[in-house]
Amino acid sequence: MNRKYRKTVIAGNWKMNKLPSELKAFAAELKPFVHKPKWCDVGICVPGVMIPAALRAFKDNKVGVGAQDLSAAASGAYTGEVSGAQLADVGTKYVIVGHSERRQYHGETDEMINAKTKAALANKLIPIACVGETLEQREMGITLELITLQVKTILSGIPAEQMRKVIIAYEPVWAIGTGKTATAEQAGEVCTHIRAVIRKLYGARVARSVTIQYGGSMNGKNAMELLAQPDIDGGLVGGASLKPEEFAQIIHAANQD
Repeated sequence: MNRKYRKTVIAGNWKMNKLPSELKAFAAELKPFVHKPKWCDVGICVPGVMIPAALRAFKDNKVGVGAQDLSAAASGAYTGEVSGAQLADVGTKYVIVGHSERRQYHGETDEMINAKTKAALANKLIPIACVGETLEQREMGITLELITLQVKTILSGIPAEQMRKVIIAYEPVWAIGTGKTATAEQAGEVCTHIRAVIRKLYGARVARSVTIQYGGSMNGKNAMELLAQPDIDGGLVGGASLKPEEFAQIIHAANQD
């Protein structure tokens, strides 16, 4: 982390878990740990149907509520989709775009993720744009080349003044929901590379202001080591974010001097 130039952000991704009726109790249990976070911002990205309940539950917790996806379209005949304007209108702060599960199950491409990132920015949402490689791609030795292509494509056409509002989440696909985690060195190497790509695109001043998260099975035990890497500025946390006590451990790790 480097708090001199950029914000540390810990964001939970609940995926398709929990019920709206469970939010109040979860928020109450988490509240003592996030009432006055010293350094980091905290967000929780919930299924769309839970956003109104999450906004009520977390309104006094200093927790920003996020969505897990949005449509690239502003409006229209897109049954089942939710627009950026609709998310913004109810008070959503963050939105995840391009999660590996969206790529895998819904065929999302980098070009689609680019369009969704632009849609989020157009509605003053903070996009958490995901990049990452599969185990096969890592074993082939093409991780950095692939990440470069993903970052460049996702950020295509996004001006520098908006780039500062984009969060990039590095999520090695082989570490999503598997219990496997990239070593701190592996994660740090890729996040440093992401910042180098952004530097080439936008210059050093913009690059050092961008928050880059790690998103592969971060938990209470490994958070401190991962966040000690200079270019890891937070986490996109899956399973551990469903447990208030463990999520609080990650927030605590992010709030260390």
